[in-house]
Amino acid sequence: MNGRDGVTTVDGGRHFRNNRTGHIGLVRLMLNSPMAHRGMVTSPHHLASQAGLAVLREGGTAIEAAIACAATLAVVYPHMTGLGGDAFWLIAEPGKPPVSIDGSGAAGAKVDAALYRRQGLAAIPVRGPMAANTVAGAVSSWQLALDISAHWGGRLPLTRLFEDAIHAARDGFAVSRHQSEATQRNLAALKGQPGFADLFLAKRKAPAAGSVMRLPALAATLERLAAAGLDDFYRGEVARSVAAGLAAVESPLRAEDMARHRGMRRRPLSLGLPGGTLFNTAPPTQGLASLILLGLFQRLGVTEADGFDHIHGLIEAAKLAHGVRDAHVTDPARMSIHATTYLTDGILDGMAAGIDRRRASPRPGVGNAGDSVWLGVVDGQGRAVSFTQSLFHAFGSGVTLSETGIVWQCRGSAFSLEPGHRNVLEPRRRPFHTLSPGLARLRDGRTMVYGATGGDAQPLLQAEVFTRAALFGQGLQAAVSAPRWAMGRMLDGKTSAAIQVESRLDPAVIDRLRQAGHMIEVVGAWDCLLGHAGALCRRSDGLIEGAADLRSDGSVAGY
Repeated sequence: MNGRDGVTTVDGGRHFRNNRTGHIGLVRLMLNSPMAHRGMVTSPHHLASQAGLAVLREGGTAIEAAIACAATLAVVYPHMTGLGGDAFWLIAEPGKPPVSIDGSGAAGAKVDAALYRRQGLAAIPVRGPMAANTVAGAVSSWQLALDISAHWGGRLPLTRLFEDAIHAARDGFAVSRHQSEATQRNLAALKGQPGFADLFLAKRKAPAAGSVMRLPALAATLERLAAAGLDDFYRGEVARSVAAGLAAVESPLRAEDMARHRGMRRRPLSLGLPGGTLFNTAPPTQGLASLILLGLFQRLGVTEADGFDHIHGLIEAAKLAHGVRDAHVTDPARMSIHATTYLTDGILDGMAAGIDRRRASPRPGVGNAGDSVWLGVVDGQGRAVSFTQSLFHAFGSGVTLSETGIVWQCRGSAFSLEPGHRNVLEPRRRPFHTLSPGLARLRDGRTMVYGATGGDAQPLLQAEVFTRAALFGQGLQAAVSAPRWAMGRMLDGKTSAAIQVESRLDPAVIDRLRQAGHMIEVVGAWDCLLGHAGALCRRSDGLIEGAADLRSDGSVAGY
C-alpha cells in the first residue's frame, strides 16, 4: 500500500483520502472476474471496515464480513451499538428477491404499564434498570444471517469472524472522538448506572479521545459465543450470566424472556419507481416511512439536487410519511392495516397532491433521538448487505453487566404507558424501531445499499443520499458528504420542532426556505447531529463505488 497527496492505491483500486480528516471517502474498483473474491465494506469506524475487508479477502461472504464488522463495532463504537441491542438486515443475492431479518426483542412477559405506574412513573425512563425491559435481538439476527450465508457456501467459523473484535476488546482500542463526546454529553445520566463507570469512565470522567480502552469481559463473552455458538446468548451460559446480571440490578427482564426469543426472517417492504425498486424493513421499523417519502418525492418531478425544490420537497414528503408512521406503525401483530396499503399508487398519488410546492405545511417535525450504526457490504459475487444495529440512545439504558461486559439497550423506552396508544406497553410486545436499512435495485443494473443513523430523522437522511446518487447522478461520496438537513433532532438536550440545516448549505437556499415558512435552525458544518450515512453501489459491469461519512470515524475498505 502506498500513496501521496492524499491518494492511496490498493490492488489497482484507489482510496481517495480526505487530507483534513484522514477518512477514506470513496473507492472505485473494477472487478475483472465476476467470480473473484473481491468486495467492499463501509462502516462508521475504520477498524470495523478493515475487519470486514479482511474476511472478504479470505473468501468470506458479504454476510460473514458484515458480522465481523458488526462485532467490531460493538467493541470500538460502544456508545452506538453492542450485543445488548437490536438489529435489522436487508440481504440481496443476484437473481433472487431480497430477504429481511428482524432482530428485535420484545418486552418481558412480566413487563406491563402497571409495573411502571406502581413506581410512580408516567413514562418509561430512558436510563436505568427499568429502561432495560426488552430482550436484545441483535445476536439472534447474526445467526439467521449466517444460516443464509451457509447456503452461499460461507464457511468461516465464528472464531475467525470475531477475531478482530476480540483483539480490540482485550488488547485495547483508541477511544474515538464521537465516543468521548457522547459520554461527556450524557455523563450526568450515565455515571450512576450499574456497572457503567467501571467500564466506560476514566476516574468518573469521560475518557479522552485517543485514550486506550480495554473491555476484557466483553472479549471473554465474544470468545464464549464463538466457541459455544450464538444460541448461547439466549439459552446457554452467557444467557444465564446475562439474566443474573439483569436480575441483580432489578431489571424486569427474566431468563425465560431470553429463552423464548427468536429472530425472524421477513419479507421486506418494496416500492417500484421509474428508476427501479426500493426495499426497506417492515414494521415494527419505520422502513415504511422511508419508502413513502421517496414515493412522494418522485411524484414532485424535481430535477436538481440541493436547491429549494429538492430540500422543500423532501421535507414536506417526510412530514406526510412521518404522519402515516406515527399513526399506524407498531408491532405488526397489532397493526390493523397492512403496511403495503400505504405504498399503492392511489394512496401515494393522493398524498403527493396535497404537497404545496412553495409553502411549508404546519405539520410538526418533532421526533425522537437515537444512536445506531449502519454498515454495508458487497462481495465479489454481487451479494449485498444493508445492516443496522443499535442500543437506541447513547449507551442505551446505561446498565452495564460487569460479568459479560454487555451494555443493555433502552429500546423499550419507545413504548407508551398511555392506554390505547398505538405503541402501548404490553408483555411480549415489540416496540417501534427507528432502525431501517435501505436497498435498491435500479433499472440500469446497479444494486445500491445505503443507510443513515439519526433516530426519527433516518428516512429523511437516507432520502437525501439516495436522491442525490440515484436520481440526480452525484457520486456516492459527494452524495454522502454534501450538506444535510433534518427534522426533530435534539439540540442542547431538547427536541426541536425546527428544520436543522448544515451551515454549508447555500445561504440563498436557507433564506428561501425561511420565506416559505420553514422554521430553520443552522447547525455546524459536519455536525454528527445530522447522522452518519454511508452507501455502496455495484454496477452491472462489476464496478463498486462506496462512500463513508466524514461526520463519523468510518472508512470504505475494498480490494
